Amino acid sequence: MDPLLVAALSVCSVLTLLIVALAAVLFVRSALDGAESKDRARILGALAEVIRAVRGRR
Repeated sequence: MDPLLVAALSVCSVLTLLIVALAAVLFVRSALDGAESKDRARILGALAEVIRAVRGRR
């Protein structure tokens, strides 16, 4: 395989991972915005279930 193609695919993979991670952080921040501290554990648990469902692990 051409080394330039391998490098391009690697860069694309890293950028995709960074975009997904940023989207997850923004999703969590928007869900927790304005929430009381007693509700945060329940919100984070629900978000974890949604992420597991999207990834296909549930």
